[in-house]
Amino acid sequence: MRLTVPTKFTDPHSPPLLFAYLFQRSTPKGVRRLTIATANRMAWGSEKCEEHTTTGLVRPATADYAGEAIQAVKAGKVIAVPTDTLYGFACDACSMEAVHRIYEIKGRKHTSPLAICVGDVQDIQRFATTHHLPFGLLDSLLPGPVTVVLRRGDSSILEKSLNPGLDSIGVRVPDCDFIRLIARGSQSALALTSANLSGQPSSVDVKDFENLWRHCACIYNGGLLPSGRAGSTVVDLTKPGEFKILRPGSAKEETIAILERYALVEENIVS
Repeated sequence: MRLTVPTKFTDPHSPPLLFAYLFQRSTPKGVRRLTIATANRMAWGSEKCEEHTTTGLVRPATADYAGEAIQAVKAGKVIAVPTDTLYGFACDACSMEAVHRIYEIKGRKHTSPLAICVGDVQDIQRFATTHHLPFGLLDSLLPGPVTVVLRRGDSSILEKSLNPGLDSIGVRVPDCDFIRLIARGSQSALALTSANLSGQPSSVDVKDFENLWRHCACIYNGGLLPSGRAGSTVVDLTKPGEFKILRPGSAKEETIAILERYALVEENIVS
């Protein structure tokens, strides 16, 4: 899916030109990936352009509103966005005030770690250690409904106060154009967690967490997500040559098949 920029936009700072560039970045051809076809289902017609509420602002999750979402993230705000699995709360992972706000909204214990979301697979190395992984593995897993847990490493630009006490970080590159646009435009990583109260069912529709809208700067509506409430498959890749499934999620079998194709062995069966 590509954005067509009208020829009348000649200003290099014009939002349509900016998002045409961001939108066209993609993984190389021929790379095998896990995909969930949610992008087309998230497009809204202009007749559903926006909905004003007394608690928050609901917008369609389309490229037209990505700039607004990026500015909210850069301003330290929390937004609600669709992914390829569930709706999530997102903010700048390097803004500790915004991260704490997510914990408050969810009623989540600060001992429960948050994952991060980046725009493209090549961005992962800015935040986590990847040199021990077989070449091409991450491109085969991502973008897709998978969270890879990796060591942060000394070169990570993440704040030490994010998930204190842990030397690992869960990283997502969802197969969802809208949230990837936001991550790219923020020039950082997004802290990302499910949009619900802690311990309550996850959200596949914005109405599922309507009671929390008032806490968000904006809610971006991608319609009803088709993947169910299982969330992403979480896999620990911190040990060379091994993997461990931490949460089955929505793509366990596909994930294991890819990992085994790269000669990784499940940790609990290593002799």
